[in-house]
Amino acid sequence: MKIDILTLFPKMFESVFSESIIKRAKEKGVLDINTHNLRDWATDKHKTVDDTTYGGGAGMVLKVDVIDHALHDLKFKIQNSNFQSNSNVLKLKIQNLKFNNQLPYVVMMTPQGKTFNQQIAKKLSKKQKLIVLCGHYEGFDERVRYLVDEQISIGDYVLTGGEIPAMVLVDAVSRLIPGVLGKTQSHQEESFSMNMFVKNSKFEIRNSKLPTNRWLEFPQYTRPEKYHPISKVYKKALLVPKVLLSGNHKKINQWRVEKSICRSHLGNRCNHHQKCS
Repeated sequence: MKIDILTLFPKMFESVFSESIIKRAKEKGVLDINTHNLRDWATDKHKTVDDTTYGGGAGMVLKVDVIDHALHDLKFKIQNSNFQSNSNVLKLKIQNLKFNNQLPYVVMMTPQGKTFNQQIAKKLSKKQKLIVLCGHYEGFDERVRYLVDEQISIGDYVLTGGEIPAMVLVDAVSRLIPGVLGKTQSHQEESFSMNMFVKNSKFEIRNSKLPTNRWLEFPQYTRPEKYHPISKVYKKALLVPKVLLSGNHKKINQWRVEKSICRSHLGNRCNHHQKCS
């Protein structure tokens, strides 16, 4: 997958995309991530990308013309070319890209967008090319919305810009791309996925049922098998559940299903619930 990120602060992404899983995916050629400074498409000597809002008000708004030129160049790869926007060559290029479904899918990070979730991440992971547009200041000129394919928010709170939401989106989408994670089951067994248990479509807890499309991941344990906390706040030994040591994969899977759905249904109360102990 190729991901282009349009931002006023490209350096914010350098360390995030130069570590761990994303770094290895880039090295393997599975993932190609590029950041672009929006100011490169400004047309004046001051590299202006924003302006005051019509009707008055505080703050600056990102200009629609600058963003349009940036998206156009990234979509059709004609930056610094001599083609005019109405040339026959460019028209043929655009038609060919549309016909072959190779145009990048443009996502705008904005508080007004739909809330990001695992289903959206799965959908985006199937795209060949993504362009992620990061807002800043007072946001975008409203007309920018007509230039993008989807508007996405990561939650009902305010951030200083769209860079951190873009990082969240890229991380969540990237790990779903085949070849990014070491094992194909790795992302399937995590919270909100749980595909390995799809056959158990529902499980009863306190006479209610919870659909499996929003399960939280089951508890994970590693060595040591028995541990006494140093602080003595919890006086009992902390043990690994016996079922996980049994070697009985059928029982282990059933336990994981129960714990996963119990967590999803009861949250932190799950550990105190008789069905989940």
